[in-house]
Amino acid sequence: MSTLEILFYALSAFAIISAIMVLVSKNPIYSVLWLILVFFAISGHYVLLNAQFLAIVNIIVYAGAIMVLFLFVIMLVNVKQNSEPQKQMLVKFIGVLSGGSFLLLLVALVKQTVQLQEQNVLLKDGTIGLIHPLGKALFTDYVVPFEISSVLFLSAMVGAVIIGKK
Repeated sequence: MSTLEILFYALSAFAIISAIMVLVSKNPIYSVLWLILVFFAISGHYVLLNAQFLAIVNIIVYAGAIMVLFLFVIMLVNVKQNSEPQKQMLVKFIGVLSGGSFLLLLVALVKQTVQLQEQNVLLKDGTIGLIHPLGKALFTDYVVPFEISSVLFLSAMVGAVIIGKK
């Protein structure tokens, strides 16, 4: 087993444990802090894939700006642990059912990816993850989805402020 494989498995285990802690944490502030660690682990995966630009952008944008906004919204809304209503059994069942369906979908995607790797369908050029091709694709093919996501974040912030004022 090579050093890259060991690093990949260590980062993957760290990301999975941190993601589980996001779900398990009772305090929403701790959940956000665990989510920041998940983003750092994902940035480590980007570095392993030779996508250093995406790793830096992930740290700056998600672990920096978006998480600060999440913390701001959580503190603005003032979530109380005691005021949270108990979930009904039907809601828990639907959550487990949808989570199991998502897990089944992920397993099917991993199986399909393994089959594609066996057929050598994956791209092998050295420009994947570099800044120039990424910028070209972002500002030619994906301009509209990029701008729609920024409007979506803006409307979420406005909605959080409106909910917080009530």
